[in-house]
Amino acid sequence: MPVMVQALVPVFALIVMGHLFRRWNFPGEGFWAQAERFTYYVLFPAMLVYKLGQARLPASAYGDILLLILAMLLVMTLVLAALQFLWRWPGPVFSSVFQGGIRFNSYVGLASAGMLLGDEGLSLIAIAVAIKVPLLNLLCILMFSVAAGQGPLRFRPVFKAIVTNPLIVGSVIGVIWSYFQIGFNPLIAGILAPLSDLALPLGLMTVGAGLQLKALRGASMPFLVSSLAKLVAFPLITAGLALLLGLEGMMVQVAILLAALPTATSSYILARQLGGDAPLMAGIISGQTLLAMLTIPLLLGILW
Repeated sequence: MPVMVQALVPVFALIVMGHLFRRWNFPGEGFWAQAERFTYYVLFPAMLVYKLGQARLPASAYGDILLLILAMLLVMTLVLAALQFLWRWPGPVFSSVFQGGIRFNSYVGLASAGMLLGDEGLSLIAIAVAIKVPLLNLLCILMFSVAAGQGPLRFRPVFKAIVTNPLIVGSVIGVIWSYFQIGFNPLIAGILAPLSDLALPLGLMTVGAGLQLKALRGASMPFLVSSLAKLVAFPLITAGLALLLGLEGMMVQVAILLAALPTATSSYILARQLGGDAPLMAGIISGQTLLAMLTIPLLLGILW
């Protein structure tokens, strides 16, 4: 546990620093919004190409990750549907509970995996991101269509959003680079390496800069239920599924970490665009990010 805490403290310290810098309006107006765009479209794709391109993972790893992720999403969807049957929230409220209970913050995940498990763990979680993000986008938009009354699904914009997602594009290029063992010319490596080194610290600070702590005032039952489902139930369920599927080693550690992450900051955008409860979603994002500072080391210490 002390080693785990020591590895995770820098991750959450950078999130707190980003929040404080944003509150102090440092380094200036509009900086953090542009920093987030730069991280999302440039730094993280560069890091994924560079780190995955150097990885040498067995072919079986890809199938194992896909199987486990499908099982995780299926079981957690059923759990969240059961919670909705029990509480019967209005559609927009349930849409935020659902996103809060099943989505994950990829910045925190990639940084935590790199700190705790090194480049191999970062490579595994990057592959999981490439698989899980498209599935989650489809699942959440389908849920909005059913629960929030958004009408028939339009698959063209969904497909476009998935294939142009920089994290997915970077992961796919990195996997192809690794599979064919292309390697990196020193000139290319000299460009990608410093961009890769910059991605995680800046990405974590933009997570902190995006926190809306005012949204936590008067935390409600949907917030509590969604947070317990995501930060406690999901990691426990994932550990059980990995055991049932006979998986072991670093892959199980990565899967549990993935499940234990706070929900994605992009959930707020989806809630606002598709008729969800955006203020509740902002509270869930901010609250889970803060709570994860306690729950991630505790649960990983128990389940790893």
